[in-house]
Amino acid sequence: MSHEETLVVKGITLPPAPQAAGLYKPMMVVGNLAYLSGHLPLLDDGTMMVGQVGSDQSVDQGNDAARQVGLNMLATLRAGLGSLDKIVRVVKLLGLVNSPSGFTQHPQVINGCSELLKEVLGDDHGVGARSAFGVPGLPAGAMVEIEGIFEIQE
Repeated sequence: MSHEETLVVKGITLPPAPQAAGLYKPMMVVGNLAYLSGHLPLLDDGTMMVGQVGSDQSVDQGNDAARQVGLNMLATLRAGLGSLDKIVRVVKLLGLVNSPSGFTQHPQVINGCSELLKEVLGDDHGVGARSAFGVPGLPAGAMVEIEGIFEIQE
């Protein structure tokens, strides 16, 4: 089953691709790699999922925010490539979690994005290398920010 078919079968709807909010490109293709700039948990209505995980937001809420980032990343890939079927695999994700000092559940938060990518791209191709760590703040108070590298078909 293709990635686009998987979205339909699983009832996953992608939001509009987020626009750049500064001097950068949301996606840059070099050879057979698509580099995604840091994506935030923007909802369809333009609001941001904000807060500090482990302080005023739970790990589950952070996980939901990371899943939303994954949806936004897929929307950017589809807009830039024309179809998600051009994605070969996830190469690397870098996840930042807005969290207080002493918080240690960064991987559980970023799993929200990783689980979505595995669900859409498959058990092998949807899981790549990954780093997850905490920061004391993110743009606009976002709960998470995630960037990624994807192998694509040229």
